Amino acid sequence: MTKNLRLGINIDHVATLRNARGGENPCPVRAAELCKEAGADGITAHLREDRRHIRDRDIERLKNEIALPLNLEMAMTDEMLSIALKTMPHAVCLVPEKREELTTEGGLDAARYEKQIAPFVQKLQDAGIRVSLFIAPSHEQIHAAQRIGARAIEIHTGAYCHLLGAAREKERHAISEAAILAHGLGLEVHAGHGLNYNNVGAIAAIPEIIELNIGHFIIGEAVFVGIKEAIVAMRRIIHESRATSHESR
Repeated sequence: MTKNLRLGINIDHVATLRNARGGENPCPVRAAELCKEAGADGITAHLREDRRHIRDRDIERLKNEIALPLNLEMAMTDEMLSIALKTMPHAVCLVPEKREELTTEGGLDAARYEKQIAPFVQKLQDAGIRVSLFIAPSHEQIHAAQRIGARAIEIHTGAYCHLLGAAREKERHAISEAAILAHGLGLEVHAGHGLNYNNVGAIAAIPEIIELNIGHFIIGEAVFVGIKEAIVAMRRIIHESRATSHESR
């Protein structure tokens, strides 16, 4: 397993702030450039059906103007497939989407909708776009992702982040076991949702996970310290946690 851990920054909520008042500021593309300067390994953006934060033009500009891999989070719809095939991001992460939710509430049910997801994934990957499925740390979901033919999974860490004490440790163990299984099946393992300075270390220490995608906390912290400083601090915690886990093995 690699000692290095990629860090992708989700810039959705820069666009949320922009859209609260309209106009062009703050600009998510400028935020992405600052993420690059701070050492981020990629940019994640979720183009929702209702365009509540990221807009189509943002995706076009991120792809064309930012020299970092673009990870497009999207629902499994014909409209989003068309946009992805036109824009050609480095990667697509398929997520469930409900119009009434504030943020993505859970993982994609790959096991239940395997037959519908598989051809959708195939179209994207035939075009050269790496596809990951945003799923719960469930062995059933991981086996389904492997059968579907996805290149990667992103483990939903939301439950882990909201739990405390023994319950959190139990969920972290489930994430670790899921990561081991997925890696053994040849899937790239990513993780994200709800991670912050206080809870990221235990996830970063799981050696099979090679990418974390973090957004809301970093954008919120940037209000107080700046986006570069927030990323540098997150990167430091991740690096120290990863290094300690390798030394203990």
